[in-house]
Parts: sequence; structure tokens; C-alpha cells
Amino acid sequence: MTRTEGGRTARTDERAVGTSALARARARGGGWPAVGALAAATFTVVTSEMLPVGLLSPIGRDLRVSDGTAGLTLTVTGLVAAVAAPLLTLLAGRRDRRVVLAFLMGTLAVANLLAAYASDVAVLLAARVLVGLGMGGVWAIAAGLAVRLVPERRVAAATSLIFSGVAAASVLGVPAGTFLGELGGWRTAFTAMAAVCGVVAAALAVLLPPLPATGAVRLGGVLGTLRGAAVRTGLVVVALLVTGHFAAYTYVRPALEEMAGAGPGQISTLLLAFGLAGLAGNFAAGAAAARAPRAALLAICAVLAGTVLLMPLLGRGAGVPGAAVLVAVWGLAYGGVSVSTQTWLMAAAPGAREAASALFVTVFNAAIACGALLGGRAADSWGAPGVMRLGGLLAVGALVTVGVGRAPRG
Repeated sequence: MTRTEGGRTARTDERAVGTSALARARARGGGWPAVGALAAATFTVVTSEMLPVGLLSPIGRDLRVSDGTAGLTLTVTGLVAAVAAPLLTLLAGRRDRRVVLAFLMGTLAVANLLAAYASDVAVLLAARVLVGLGMGGVWAIAAGLAVRLVPERRVAAATSLIFSGVAAASVLGVPAGTFLGELGGWRTAFTAMAAVCGVVAAALAVLLPPLPATGAVRLGGVLGTLRGAAVRTGLVVVALLVTGHFAAYTYVRPALEEMAGAGPGQISTLLLAFGLAGLAGNFAAGAAAARAPRAALLAICAVLAGTVLLMPLLGRGAGVPGAAVLVAVWGLAYGGVSVSTQTWLMAAAPGAREAASALFVTVFNAAIACGALLGGRAADSWGAPGVMRLGGLLAVGALVTVGVGRAPRG
């Protein structure tokens, strides 16, 4: 596939490829069950990535490392996924995407099982490298498959459903992992995640039709998308907003323990509230961003910044009830981040959506890694209040960028 001015050739080729691929998909399966399997895959890979968030304290105690060091389990995964997303897409070549996705999900199952039996932090970090490889590849490949599974008029809805797995993982995966960790220990949570990965790998193998490569994705085409000012603005917003969120959220458990005096059972409930609010935020922001991407992101950035910056004050002053309100509002705002930023980038590069998706995955995961790393340094140096201030200030930076940067043309 080549890309010409305005993306006309790219769009024409994508339609031709999508039509023939869709015909094959209908003949051999595919459709909405396959889309559902891809949504389950994105949910599973992102949940695997973020699983340590609600388990940092017990991981640190068991392996005898600080919260900041335990947070490296998230940093390593994000960095590897950021590099793996474009590279594995290129290295997959003309291999059947169904086979590639099932293999990568199997890799994730092995990685989570290795983490569950880690005897020290070095083994755990090695397992998290494998998680990053599997996650980066699955997310990048799955993002562009909707056009090959459903009719053209349903592609937008199918793509939203595939990416809803990302939002659902962000807002539900961590509470579920935390709950399992409280019931049976953090190793139980990783073991359960390995089992889920195995089930999803089987679902992909059964429900996806054969998906041979339809054309080469070239590195030059991906990088060329950066020439668009609105694309650059969107990626900067992703970098600042996601870095700020994960700088704070990676250490939300020790923060709630220190500032609000929350116990283990209360933390599980608070993270569940974050998840439920986040699901509502995902759907609300998706509808708003489709109409006005800039306005939706301005609201998200402002609420996220204000909530995180207020956490040290209300957490100490109002205790668990005050923290509960802030966590719910925080979840409401963050639930809309992925769908709103994705909508921004798709509108900014309508003729190069695959390239924009690759950049989105890379920047998003690099930001997760940077957020966890910066948050770890802040946690070790300034404690929980410093982590919250850092996250809030980065969200303020995202707010300014949305306000002054180039937005997609309506």
C-alpha cells in the first residue's frame, strides 16, 4: 500500500483489500464474534500490562524491594511494548494475522505464569519484558483488523468495540487483579491472568478467519504521518496526559494507604469505583469526542488535573470518603482518555489511520513507562503527595497543549 497526497490512494487500496478480505471472512467465519475476540484480546493484554498497579505493596513486601523498584515492572513493560508495536507489525511480514495474534497471546500466558512463580525481582522483570512483547504486537495488529471482518458501514463501530477492550482494561482490570490479590495473594492474580490469556488465545484461533497480510506497512509511511500538525499535537497530548496519569495511578495504592488511611479491603472498593466511573467516562467521552475532539479533551484534562492535584488535600482532610469521591471523578475523566485521543488522531490522519494507530500505540505505551518511572522516582524522593503533584502538573501541560495546539479539521 502506498500513501499519496490526501491519503486517496491509501483509502482506495484499503477499501479494495477490505472488500476481498471481508468476503473471505464471511466465507470462513469472522464478523462480530471475531470482533468480540479482538476486544477480549485488547482487554487481556492491557490488563496484563497494568496488573502490578494494584499489587505494588504486596509485591514489594514479598520480594523485599521498595514501591519505586516494584513500579519498574510497569516501566519495563511499557517501554518494550512501545518498541514492539511497530517492529512486530513489520516483522510479521505476510504471516497470517490470526496465527500471529494467537501466538502472541500464548506468549502472554507464559509471561504471566513466569511472573506468578518469580523468586526475585529480576525474574519478575524478565517476565514483564515478555508481557511487553506480546502486548505491543497484539494491540498494534488488532487495531487495524475491523475493516477485514465487518461491512464498511460497521467498521467504525467495530473499531470502537475493539478499542473498548483497552478502556475496559484500564478501568476494570486493575480492580479485578487487586481483588484476586487480596483473596489469594499477588501470585494468584498473575496465575489467573495466565489462564485468561490462554482462553483468549484459543478464542482468537477459533473465531478469527484466516487473515493473510494484505500489504507491507513501511516505517517511512508511519513516520511521514508526523508531518501533520494536528497529529503532532494529539501525540503530545497523549504523552503528557498518559504520563501524568500513570505517574500518579501506578502508586495509587500506597498513596491511598498513606494519605487517606485506607485498608486493603477499602482500596479494592475504591479501585472498583474508579473502574465503574471509567466505563461511564469512556462512553460519554466517545460520543463527545466524535462531535468536538478539542472540547472533549479540554474537559478531560481539566478534570484529571484538578482531581489529582486535590488528592493530597482531600485525602488527608476528608479521609476515605473524600478519597472515594476523588477516585471516582478521576476514573470518570481517565475513562475517556483513550477513546478521545484515538478519535483526535483518526480525524487528524483520515488517509493514514494504520500509521496513526501505530504511533498512538507507541506513544501511549512509552508514556505509561515514563509515568511509572517518574512516579517511582517521585515516590521514593517525595512520597505520595509528590507523586500526585507531578501527575497533576503533567495533566495541566496536556490541558495547555490541547488549548493552543492544532486540532483536527471538523
